Amino acid sequence: MPDGLAGEAIPLGARVIFACDALHAMTSDRPYRRALPAAIAHAELRRHAGTQFDPRVVAALLAEVGAMEPAAVT
Repeated sequence: MPDGLAGEAIPLGARVIFACDALHAMTSDRPYRRALPAAIAHAELRRHAGTQFDPRVVAALLAEVGAMEPAAVT
């Protein structure tokens, strides 16, 4: 963090934006790679929760985007 902040000292809004931006980057096509499937991107966020990302932010973000995903057709 540029200001030398870590953990809870990082403003909540910044932690939310960081997780959202990471999810968007992983699930968007880029000139140098295809978008990752949502399930893989979600797993990456979970894998780094507690180290790179705030675990509470990851849980809230994934709960929200999970609610927006269409139900699986059986």
